Amino acid sequence: MQYYNRKTARIEEEAESMQGSLHFLYDTALGRFCLKTVVARPWLSKVYGKYQKSRFSRRKIRSFVAKNNVDVSDWDVDSFRSFNDFFTRKKPLSPDLEDPSDLLSIADSKMRIFPITEDLVLNVKRSRYTVGEILGDEALAEQFRGGTCIVFRLAVDDYHRYHFIDKGRLISNKKIKGVLHTVRAVSEKFNVFSRNAREVSLLETENLGNVAQIEVGALFVGKIVNHPEREFDKMQEKGYFEFGGSTVVVLLNKEIEFDPDIVEMNAKDLEIKVRAGERIGKICQ
Repeated sequence: MQYYNRKTARIEEEAESMQGSLHFLYDTALGRFCLKTVVARPWLSKVYGKYQKSRFSRRKIRSFVAKNNVDVSDWDVDSFRSFNDFFTRKKPLSPDLEDPSDLLSIADSKMRIFPITEDLVLNVKRSRYTVGEILGDEALAEQFRGGTCIVFRLAVDDYHRYHFIDKGRLISNKKIKGVLHTVRAVSEKFNVFSRNAREVSLLETENLGNVAQIEVGALFVGKIVNHPEREFDKMQEKGYFEFGGSTVVVLLNKEIEFDPDIVEMNAKDLEIKVRAGERIGKICQ
């Protein structure tokens, strides 16, 4: 799958791990049966997560780094106690917070922008959602009518911590039970944003008004871990995903002027590779 890399200003090809296994699970009758009865069930991800936290999983780290071309220049890979310890590693961020109207990426990820229509429908490639389905709350969805949805998709080689998009306070938070499909393109027809297990936070922010941030679980994501913060600063860490690629969906009702390269590549149906803390647009006053 192709994406635009802002750092290199080039269109590149994503190296997808487990591609053969995913096509078996999603594109064959036997695979879909296994997916429905066993694989996408949260208990399997929990069991797999326990192994990832054990010391026996340390042996996977070096091969994973090599296979996925993970930049570990800031870490000693032999210092991690388990694969999960490595996967949830922290790194220092130095975002430019001088201009409060700058909209910053909340995660190392590949992002897309989608308009929320006046009838509260969101079309994400081959999937069609209502905002109420994603939030699990039809009344809350009304706040985002005609707004913007930003999807930050984290691949297995990304840094798996995510942040608050602006300074503010937490209004509400809830967990929604569900299954755990992969968030890659192969699962688009499964409407993963409204079927997968997820955590929904409503935030009151200084510069963006009310914002909904939804962390979406994925295949073999053992856990979504959010910190118990009631008040927060812009780009303060909100939480992290344990093993597996996953997604953060952000719903805005404030008008945003996205950077020209993001607008151009988004119009070409390409994801844009971004880093946590880098500017992706301006908040219109």
